[in-house]
Amino acid sequence: MQDPDRTRTMDSTTILAQASPESLGVSSERLGRLDAAILGEIERGKLPGGVAMIARRGKVAHIKAYGKLDPRRDDPMQTDAIFRIYSMTKPVVSVAAMMLVEQGRLLLASPVAAYLPEFAAMQVSVEADGQTLLVPAARPITVHDLLRHTAGFTYQFMGVSAVHQQYAAAGLFARSLACADFSKALARLPLARQPGSAWSYSHATDVLGCIIETLTCKTLGAHLHEAIFAPLGMVDTAFHVDAAQHHRIAEPFPKDPDTGARASVFDVRTPTAHEMGGGGLTSTALDYARFMEMMLSGGVLGGVRLLGPKTVRLMTSDHLGPIPVTGDLLGPGHGFGLGFAVRMHDGIAPGAGAAGQYFWAGLAGTSFFIDPKEELHAQFMIQQPGRREYYRSLFNELVYAALID
Repeated sequence: MQDPDRTRTMDSTTILAQASPESLGVSSERLGRLDAAILGEIERGKLPGGVAMIARRGKVAHIKAYGKLDPRRDDPMQTDAIFRIYSMTKPVVSVAAMMLVEQGRLLLASPVAAYLPEFAAMQVSVEADGQTLLVPAARPITVHDLLRHTAGFTYQFMGVSAVHQQYAAAGLFARSLACADFSKALARLPLARQPGSAWSYSHATDVLGCIIETLTCKTLGAHLHEAIFAPLGMVDTAFHVDAAQHHRIAEPFPKDPDTGARASVFDVRTPTAHEMGGGGLTSTALDYARFMEMMLSGGVLGGVRLLGPKTVRLMTSDHLGPIPVTGDLLGPGHGFGLGFAVRMHDGIAPGAGAAGQYFWAGLAGTSFFIDPKEELHAQFMIQQPGRREYYRSLFNELVYAALID
């Protein structure tokens, strides 16, 4: 294994070098269909621009920029554009947590309160007969719960119940709120469900980020840079964008082209007190591809090993079993691992892919998937929140349609 201290000088040209699509079992003609579909969306005024990247068997089969970097300017999109990746932060933070597990500094079965004492005596909100009651949590929230979203937390936009209204009033998305203050504010709120009783998308990975800060005595951004970004050569991934690189930031339409609603994305041009483990990173297609290639390769990239292959397998296996799923983020045929959604069957799901594929996406439209059987990973980087699920599905279908062996 390469000495991690030497990773800054790692030769980037040997990792994810570009090759002809046909040499990787990908059809150039069918990639043209992908390009045409994306350009059609741009011509119809539905999408300002984006970057598509497909890698197979360790090489890049396709990378292309489309449309404009910022619809308010004429600058064309570039392949090194910087995107707000929102919840694509979660897999990265989950990897950082599992690295601490491998070091013996964190245990999946441990109560969260062992690291953040404010979560020691949680209450659960229960609505019955038109009243909202609080009952004690039946068991402690564990680190495992955080990674698989069974902790009982929620997001304010995931419902309209009394507890969702409390979440909204607490201002948990305030970027001025330091991680320790965020953790205490969240712990004062009741849980939406009993721990372990359901999969419910939530602030769980934000709490995981606070545990990482506690264990490492560093900000989450500093630790991620040291443990993941520098070793993998992810030079453009961080919780804010330096002034010298502001010209590379991709932006959405000011208003949603379908609804007319104002597009709201967070400011990435200045540092923030709360480096949110659940959704705060910015990155590029080229950077995130290095993270995906590390996962696809069993935890190693360019001789630098972040995780053992058994840990990668654990993270990308289903951890829900019979636990019910709330909401519509996990569709039919899918489970959830440790930081990633996992496809469970070749069929059932209404879309291209096969059992073993794992993936996630971000609120502003970015999405990725990794398919170990096909030795494939792909991503579509955009900044257009309103039609994100449509573009994720469209991209996935056209990528698989381009595979010819």
